[in-house]
Amino acid sequence: MSVPAYSALVLAGGSARRFGGADKGLQLLAGRPLIAHALDALAAQTPAPDEILISANRHLDVYAGFGHPVLTDSLPGFQGPLAGLAEGLAHARHDWLVTMPCDVARLPADFVARLFAERQGDKTDAVIACDAHSLHPTLALLNRRVLPQLLEFLSGDSRRLRDWLAGLHTREAFFTESFPNLNTPEALAALETGPR
Repeated sequence: MSVPAYSALVLAGGSARRFGGADKGLQLLAGRPLIAHALDALAAQTPAPDEILISANRHLDVYAGFGHPVLTDSLPGFQGPLAGLAEGLAHARHDWLVTMPCDVARLPADFVARLFAERQGDKTDAVIACDAHSLHPTLALLNRRVLPQLLEFLSGDSRRLRDWLAGLHTREAFFTESFPNLNTPEALAALETGPR
């Protein structure tokens, strides 16, 4: 199937409490920051994104050095991935936005193509990646038309991504590969020292 031109967003704007507040996207894996691995994973897709955006709220000059536009949350106080998604959807040049958190770092080369393959025409608002272990709601394909619903949702009290997705027409894309979940220093160290 043909994949239309699309935008991509790397989420690196969280507070990283499990990293003791250190900027997760700048933590090193194989001597390079996680954000660099995420950008490589997106660039390796077939086709590659037409544009890549980075959601970050600290060290903005460092993130800008990777050569892509850096978006900061309009909402104050590290309000989670939904705030970053809202900025990405608002700034994306294309109707479809592929999202990934910086702590995934690796993707199968056909990740984006498989997300697009699960769409059901104009009915689908979002396609969410899942593997044998769990659903990964930040590994997703989102249509830009969901931005008004997201902004309305953010005007309430909930910041749970799954709660917002429950109000959309979503589909799941199943991957036999497990996605690395590098959201703790221990998980990062295990991938660093484990088999490649």
